[in-house]
This record gives sequence, structure tokens and C-alpha cells, in this order.
Amino acid sequence: MKTRGAVIRQAPGTYEITDLHIDDPREGELRVRMVASGMCHSDDHVATGDLPMGTYPVAGGHEGAGIVDAIGPGTPGFAVGDKVVFSFVPVCGRCRWCATGHQNLCDLGATVGTGARPTDPTSFRIHLEDGSPVGQMCGVSAFCEYTTISVYSAVKVPDDTPLEQACLLACCVGTGWGAAVYSGGVRPGDTVVVAGVGGVGANALQGAAHAGATHVIAVDPVALKRDTAMLFGATHAVEDLKQARLLAKSLTHGLGADVTIVTIGVVKSEHIQQAYATVRRQGTLVLSGAGSTQDVGLAIPFGNLMMTEKTIKGSLFGSMNPTVDIPRMLDMYRQGRLKLDELITRRYSLDEINRGYADMRAGKITRGVICF
Repeated sequence: MKTRGAVIRQAPGTYEITDLHIDDPREGELRVRMVASGMCHSDDHVATGDLPMGTYPVAGGHEGAGIVDAIGPGTPGFAVGDKVVFSFVPVCGRCRWCATGHQNLCDLGATVGTGARPTDPTSFRIHLEDGSPVGQMCGVSAFCEYTTISVYSAVKVPDDTPLEQACLLACCVGTGWGAAVYSGGVRPGDTVVVAGVGGVGANALQGAAHAGATHVIAVDPVALKRDTAMLFGATHAVEDLKQARLLAKSLTHGLGADVTIVTIGVVKSEHIQQAYATVRRQGTLVLSGAGSTQDVGLAIPFGNLMMTEKTIKGSLFGSMNPTVDIPRMLDMYRQGRLKLDELITRRYSLDEINRGYADMRAGKITRGVICF
């Protein structure tokens, strides 16, 4: 069938709305009518070329939710009309990582940059009108009106789920919340620094507050985001990491932060160096933001790392198990314990996607959502 979608033809580039052909779902696949898609910074990294894709053109979007429109043959567990939230890391349920409770590291995750099917790097489901293949961002392409995905990328949710809010569970909520609760291991009484208060950072604040942190310091140069941070659980807000280091020390009798989480939209080496300085001895630095895949090297003194026993760790999708944690976070939202409505600063149509990303880069929004 035909659909419309936002495509990057080459990187660096700009999203272009164009007509596409999508294949019918095969075994183990679903066709989904999109309802909403969150505008994650990672999709802007695709446009800038900081996050190169294996196939161009590529149809963007990985944070999405929709309604099952068709089901491939021999595909149990789903029905037409089911509501689903995407998992941008596919979950096979069988590899070592899935079997040991680390679904965010599923072996199939290695395929998300290829644009092809998770189980076949030569197979595509979206094409241009001339028949040439179009890559799918993380195998889902949530910036399309309709898309065909693997069941490994779909988490079924209850029929009364509000998908404009639930689409955020597909990436930014779990990535931020989990960075604090799972990756960072925030505990009651901790002092936590969160650097970057966009969609992921706002949820890192929520996670730190939910875990019982006494002091939650938000760091962002944009005044609007510092003000917004207080809504999501921050107790303090400052402009830069140097201020955060001094504040954390003043609140902890000179020790520093127990956990610092970097959720800056475009991470540079100097951000890591500054964040490292905020952490106390035996503290933890969590890197959840993304930068260019070409940037390497950290200006961290080896001797200090050894003497202080600090931990520096990455966090992919908040160290979550999507099939368990997406429904769990949805329940928290229903109970009033997790803010989703407040994350959405503005809604956009698909045709307004470039305006939305311009607003994001200008610091005007916490999270923009494309509503289909």
C-alpha cells in the first residue's frame, strides 16, 4: 500500500515528506497505523549525520505508538485493532541478554542502524515509487502514516491507552527514568545531577525523584528548561556543570554527587570531563546522551579514576526490559506517579516535522509529538 513518510535522502540532510510504498506484513510482522510519534534528538542526529545509517534514503522515527492494521500469516499474539507501543531496540526474548533480563542489549539491537529487517539485513519493507529500498530507523520508521514492523519491536498495551502520551514510552521516558533507577542505581537520600533537561533528561529527573533522591540538580543553559525541571522532580536548577559541581559539594559536606547522568542532546568530550568532576568518590557517572559516532576519547585522568573508584558507564534505553517496563511505566502514569502529559510541549503534524526539530534545537520544547 502507499503511505506518506519523513525521509532523509542523504546525511547531512533535511526531512522530506514523500510518498512511499510499504509491503504487507510477512510472518512475524505487523502493519501499524501510526497515531503519534515523539520527536527524539536521535532522529535529528540521523539528519545531521552524527548517527549514520546503513541505508539511504531512510524513513525516520523510532519513538512511536499506533494501532495494528494488518497481521502477517502465522503471527499469533496480536489482533487487528490492538494498540502497540514500539521498542526501538527489538527484543527476541531468546538471546543471552534477553534471557538474563537485559532486553535493551538484545542481539537484534545490532541491526537497528541497517534499516533492514532485524533478522535479515538484505530485506526491506519500505520502498520509493521507483522500487528502491528505504531504510527504517530502528526497524520501525515512526515518522510514517503506516509502517510495517517486526513483532520484536511491538509491545501490546491496553485498549484504553492514550497513544499520544504512551508513544513517549517507546524511548525518552524509559531511557531517562531507567538511566537513574536502573543504570545509575539511585537510592533514597542520594544527591543526583542531571545534565540536559530535554525529553530524556526530564525523565531522568523523574526517575531520580521516584527513587528517593534528596537533592536532584538539573543542569541546562536554557531558562525555560530549568523552570520546567522543577515540575519533573528537580530540587535545584543551574546553568552549567561547573555550577552543579559546586552546588553538589555544598549540599554533601564537600563530597559531590552520588550519581550524575548526562542526557545532553549532543554530547562532547568536555561534557563528560565536567560531569566526571561532579561525582564523589565511588560515585557513578551515567552517559545516556548521544554525540557523533566519530568522536572518540575522554579527558579523564587515569590516576584519579583509580584513586577515587568512580564508575563511568553507558546506558542504552535506560537498561530497561521493554516488554516488562513499558506496561509498568504505563501503570505508573495511570496512578499519577509518572508524568507524561506534561512532557509534551507541542504537537505537530507530519508536514511540520522540520519546524518541530527547529524548535527543539532552539530550546523551545521539552518534547514535540507528531500526531497523525
